[in-house]
Amino acid sequence: MSEKSQLNLGAGVATGVGSMPGGDAREAAKTVTGSLESLPFLPELPARGPGADMIGRTAGMLVDLYAHVEPSGWRFSDRPGRDTRRARSWLGEDLDALEEFTQGHEGALKVSAVGPWTLAAALELRGGEAAVSDPGACRDLAASLAEGLRAHLAEVRRRVPGARLLLQLDEPSLPAVLTGRVRTASGYRTHRAVDRAVVEGALRELAAVARETTGSAPVVHSCAPGVPFALLRRAGVAGVSFDFSLLTEREDEAVGEAVEAGLTLFAGAVPAQHTATAPLSDPAGSVMGVRTLWRRLGLAPGTLAESVVVTPSCGLAGASPAYARTALAHCARAARSLADNPE
Repeated sequence: MSEKSQLNLGAGVATGVGSMPGGDAREAAKTVTGSLESLPFLPELPARGPGADMIGRTAGMLVDLYAHVEPSGWRFSDRPGRDTRRARSWLGEDLDALEEFTQGHEGALKVSAVGPWTLAAALELRGGEAAVSDPGACRDLAASLAEGLRAHLAEVRRRVPGARLLLQLDEPSLPAVLTGRVRTASGYRTHRAVDRAVVEGALRELAAVARETTGSAPVVHSCAPGVPFALLRRAGVAGVSFDFSLLTEREDEAVGEAVEAGLTLFAGAVPAQHTATAPLSDPAGSVMGVRTLWRRLGLAPGTLAESVVVTPSCGLAGASPAYARTALAHCARAARSLADNPE
């Protein structure tokens, strides 16, 4: 195993997945930057409505492709309209707030966008079917996304010039795309599974864009069961973000190979919403499962704190603002416990 992961974030790092509760961009940015000194992130605030959601925000980044909201979801348009303008306006507001609270920041900074396959599963063609049903549309979408991400990352760099940017591609629908579980417009059938080599190829191309633009490969996030660790490793990503509670022992070999290859695990070990059965009172206890995994994989304890970033299990949009603050602070303490006591 390499001594450090490809990302070289250091030991005892925590971050969030992306979404935060409420609609106040300044409050969200203040919470994130105040709670996560080692790896703050650009928050998403989907409670504001269409265009602030993850699909709408990323659709607003696309180059020469546009989308608008239908009752069934986001659908391609011939030209930019009100929904595109709203999405870009929300993103501008979020960037303004981030810039305000990251003055002088010179460490890592994570920004997110929806990956090409979740975008293809969510965006509808003009006839109403998902873009994932059309190989040509998928290629066009991936190319447009690549150009949009170049521009977006350049804008973040302009606003926070001292930051070392890390791109996260959100792919919650990736397992469904690979296994043919994306439903048709009628809801009675599912679209055919996309060939794994095609999926891997598109992700590899976007990983190259991230390396070219930020200096490091991206992290891919999926909070669904069945995260394809081996495929993502072959696609050249630098890290995988996942809901740790969904990991099964059947995935041990793929996870171990990913770590051995230098990938960073963004382990979603802290509940994304308050539960009476899992109060956030024991940071070390929250990552006990991560330690157990490390022992089960036979990995050196000394590599744990630099190979794992602690996160909530998924986005915090459904949490209360108070719980979101508590969860992020708890992630930071849990990550420090891994660094302070790696055994």
